[in-house]
Amino acid sequence: MALNHSSETHKNLIARIPSVTGRDLHEWFRSLESGPSFLRCEERAHWLSDEHGLSHGYASAIVHEYEVRRRSRLNFA
Repeated sequence: MALNHSSETHKNLIARIPSVTGRDLHEWFRSLESGPSFLRCEERAHWLSDEHGLSHGYASAIVHEYEVRRRSRLNFA
C-alpha cells in the first residue's frame, strides 16, 4: 500500500490514533483481522472508515501500519 503522505505524517498519524480514536493500534489490528477479507488495502481502509466512523486518513494509516507489521512478522517467521 503506497502512502499518500510523507513518512513523517504517517508517523504522526499513528502516534495520535489512541487519543483520537480511543483505541490503540492492536485493537484496530484485531478489527482488521476479524473483519471481512479484502484483497486490496484500499478496500480495507474504506471498510474501516465506514464501519468505525474514522476519517480516511486515519483508516489508511492504520491499514498501512498493519501491513508493514504483518510483513515484518512474516519475514522473521
